[in-house]
Amino acid sequence: MSKRLRRTRKGIKVDLPPEERELLRSVVSQMREVLAEGDDPALDRLYPVAYPKDEEREAEWKALIRAELGDHHAAALAALEETADAESLDEEQANAWLRALNQLRLLLGTRLDVTEEGDERPMSDDDPRAATFALYDYLAFLQDQLVDALAS
Repeated sequence: MSKRLRRTRKGIKVDLPPEERELLRSVVSQMREVLAEGDDPALDRLYPVAYPKDEEREAEWKALIRAELGDHHAAALAALEETADAESLDEEQANAWLRALNQLRLLLGTRLDVTEEGDERPMSDDDPRAATFALYDYLAFLQDQLVDALAS
């Protein structure tokens, strides 16, 4: 797969075909629904536990920070969706893409039980998880290219 995101003098060049741009809009829309419903266990990965051994303090933490984190997640997703058709991104937009891609990967990775070993991957295209793993890998590919572009 060729470079989709790279730094130029005018910012981060976005070279995505229309179907990949549509895919990004689609997964953002789905993620927004998951965030709004708020009852998907995979969301726990987006809202880290601060006090695992103290239920009272953890409840206070969640009451204070969950809405703020939710707003942060929603803003990053909105930025990705709003700029999905952009030819280039400025630093702020690129960082929002990075946050949104990370959120999407965390949610998918949790649902797929992804581990560092990587032995959970399907061995055939007939596996019902194959398409979700392909999406996970694509998002990782974009995230990696964006990190490289921002670092250069």
